[in-house]
Amino acid sequence: MASESSPLLAYRLLGEEGAALPANGAGGPGGASARKLSTFLGVVVPTVLSMFSIVVFLRIGFVVGHAGLLQALAMLLVAYFILALTVLSVCAIATNGAVQGGGAYFMISRTLGPEVGGSIGLMFYLANVCGCAVSLLGLVESVLDVFGADATGPSGLRVLPQGYGWNLLYGSLLLGLVGGVCTLGAGLYARASFLTFLLVSGSLASVLISFVAVGPRDIRLTPRPGPNGSSVPPRFGHFTGFNSSTLKDNLGAGYAEDYTTGAMMNFASVFAVLFNGCTGIMAGANMSGELKDPSRAIPLGTIVAVAYTFFVYVLLFFLSSFTCDRTLLQEDYGFFRAISLWPPLVLIGIYATALSASMSSLIGASRILHALARDDLFGVILAPAKVVSRGGNPWAAVLYSWGLVQLVLLAGKLNTLAAVVTVFYLVAYAAVDLSCLSLEWASAPNFRPTFSLFSWHTCLLGVASCLLMMFLISPGAAGGSLLLMGLLAALLTARGGPSSWGYVSQALLFHQVRKYLLRLDVRKDHVKFWRPQLLLLVGNPRGALPLLRLANQLKKGGLYVLGHVTLGDLDSLPSDPVQPQYGAWLSLVDRAQVKAFVDLTLSPSVRQGAQHLLRISGLGGMKPNTLVLGFYDDAPPQDHFLMDPAFSEPADSTREGSSPALSTLFPPPRAPGSPRALSPQDYVATVADALKMNKNVVLARASGALPPERLSRGSGGTSQLHHVDVWPLNLLRPRGGPGYVDVCGLFLLQMATILGMVPAWHSARLRIFLCLGPREAPGAAEGRLRALLSQLRIRAEVQEVVWGEGAGAGEPEAEEEGDFVNSGRGDAEAEALARSANALVRAQQGRGTGGGPGGPEGGDAEGPITALTFLYLPRPPADPARYPRYLALLETLTRDLGPTLLVHGVTPVTCTDL
Repeated sequence: MASESSPLLAYRLLGEEGAALPANGAGGPGGASARKLSTFLGVVVPTVLSMFSIVVFLRIGFVVGHAGLLQALAMLLVAYFILALTVLSVCAIATNGAVQGGGAYFMISRTLGPEVGGSIGLMFYLANVCGCAVSLLGLVESVLDVFGADATGPSGLRVLPQGYGWNLLYGSLLLGLVGGVCTLGAGLYARASFLTFLLVSGSLASVLISFVAVGPRDIRLTPRPGPNGSSVPPRFGHFTGFNSSTLKDNLGAGYAEDYTTGAMMNFASVFAVLFNGCTGIMAGANMSGELKDPSRAIPLGTIVAVAYTFFVYVLLFFLSSFTCDRTLLQEDYGFFRAISLWPPLVLIGIYATALSASMSSLIGASRILHALARDDLFGVILAPAKVVSRGGNPWAAVLYSWGLVQLVLLAGKLNTLAAVVTVFYLVAYAAVDLSCLSLEWASAPNFRPTFSLFSWHTCLLGVASCLLMMFLISPGAAGGSLLLMGLLAALLTARGGPSSWGYVSQALLFHQVRKYLLRLDVRKDHVKFWRPQLLLLVGNPRGALPLLRLANQLKKGGLYVLGHVTLGDLDSLPSDPVQPQYGAWLSLVDRAQVKAFVDLTLSPSVRQGAQHLLRISGLGGMKPNTLVLGFYDDAPPQDHFLMDPAFSEPADSTREGSSPALSTLFPPPRAPGSPRALSPQDYVATVADALKMNKNVVLARASGALPPERLSRGSGGTSQLHHVDVWPLNLLRPRGGPGYVDVCGLFLLQMATILGMVPAWHSARLRIFLCLGPREAPGAAEGRLRALLSQLRIRAEVQEVVWGEGAGAGEPEAEEEGDFVNSGRGDAEAEALARSANALVRAQQGRGTGGGPGGPEGGDAEGPITALTFLYLPRPPADPARYPRYLALLETLTRDLGPTLLVHGVTPVTCTDL
């Protein structure tokens, strides 16, 4: 695949002798040696010949005769207005940086990305292939109209045999001539095109002179059969010379039956024919790899060519309307020969334009194909087209295209192919306009083209005009082309493409996200629109993969940030060690299929790094409000990369830009007994810091034991029923009471409800345990809780359990919050309370033998088991000396409970209002 370089490095500043030299890689095939065409030979000549094609000689009478002068000029203005909009976009993109080989494909793919660019590039290639075939078929028809054995014209020579086989032979011979010229390189093509340009210009000059020099005459028309095949008397059209009456008669429209097809003409059909002949504006851009200075030659040459052809068309329209009656215009589309001073010169012009259009299409197709092959978007299918000669000529792409044109010649359906070709061209033109529009809307600082005569209005109008013309010319072909583009884009998306080109979609997203982030006012936050915005601190993702996915389920469309602290001091390091790590973490996010951002920091301690991340993660109104940590215990970490199919598969390293296996990017899990980066004291201090910053805190224990189907992205369908248990009371408080309706208790309910909204947890049953004091009558508190749940629209099963009996009953309330964590009571009493609470929770989990980790013996193994438990997390003690005892109590409380989330909420999150 071609390497991408910065536009600023597209040219070396100085060569060995001090002269400015272009870089080899900046050009088309073969580098600077292949860039030899000037603006005139490389852009003006092929564009003029492509825009004239055969229409300028054989369809002027058709357009003016049916539409009249006024409507014909209106059609021409509309057609050139549409083309001019695309030309403005081409000029803007071409003057914004170094343009390499491939022309329009290069511009589109480097702006819209490989998926859209590759699909439209292939369609543009096919359009050029079919355009070459159409030009050759038109040339064969023009030759046989004069020299064919079945020629019906009054001046036919009737020397060439006709028939499908003969027509195919003539087309193949002409294709061989065209292919030979293109195979020998752009230099010979340019010389052949210049010779053709001279012939066409001479022929047009003779026609223009003939309008003035030739006197009035009657021109015999091609005989048409009578009603029953009977002969009819000869009919004549009239060349009147310059006559005001003729002009007056030709001003208005006079749509009639087309004598070549028998179809009734109208504005749309005539406009489609005219527009078909003007769609060659990309002929010069296709030669971008052979131009000396494409950024200057493409805009200048294309504008000159468009202006020149427009002037010639207008002049021919006026002269035809002044001098030819409507009968001649409608009944003899080749009347230029009849009025010419030397008719053979008109034939030479017709044949030269058709031959040059076919050459332009074939060499343009080969350059597009070579660019597609170099970018390796379609793999081995186009690999042969990469081959070039020593001078940089992609002769293999020419032969490849020659073979496809030969296949198209076998079909021989000229009219059908013409409509498809025009629609494919219009798709490419619309894509160029869309590329320029995207760059303009993205407001990227590096988009500053030297050509400034455009705006997003012209680009948008160009896109709309091209799409409108597509459906006006052929609705079926237009719909089919858009469908084909979608299928090709989907194929390229599934296959993957280079990521080093730059995607304008990313610039557009940045522009829009920035705009909406500025409008996201934190002062307008309301509790009824609250959602969790999580910061998950991860030491080594190998041991935290289940928690990483569980947090992704808890975010409910909110912000999710993966945070990691690298220990170190930047003052003592030669460079920042954090920046190179981002690629590995982003690959982790892709493999784990979670919707998370990555935020890394460097700090002397994990606690300080956590403070950094809590303060600066996020942007504007999107900042974390909840800190998620794994539990601090002595359980040996597991390497989930070895057990997860998404991480056990080797990474695809065959394509450019693919990353190595993630197992090589993250260190192995910590060995049991090895020192940790975070001490127990700092762990609890980090929790305390988050609460001081008014952040909610979630501590996750044993998340690796979660049922795998509950962490999947599917619906979580399973034959095993699961419970999600919620204990909205501080179980380390020895007394009962209505503590479950405080802010923290409601936060637990909200988080459990959010988890139940995830498809993987839909089938799990939510259970809320109502803890009663030893003297509290059953039923009353349950009724109040059910009423609250009804107001909060939470569907859950409520169960009452007695708590507090024999656990400090009759004792005075503890200090501060009234729990053992913040009281000054003995460690033994607090430990006993924690064990009692742990036993209470395990007794309600319904885990039988083999039913799950930590289940009580003798339970019902066939009944539902608890998949996840939500527990109230007490605040850490105010005295840091009590941090170790606090952590020990939490360990005792959650021991053998299976997957558990200890939650402490500090912000209101529920609302009963509409």
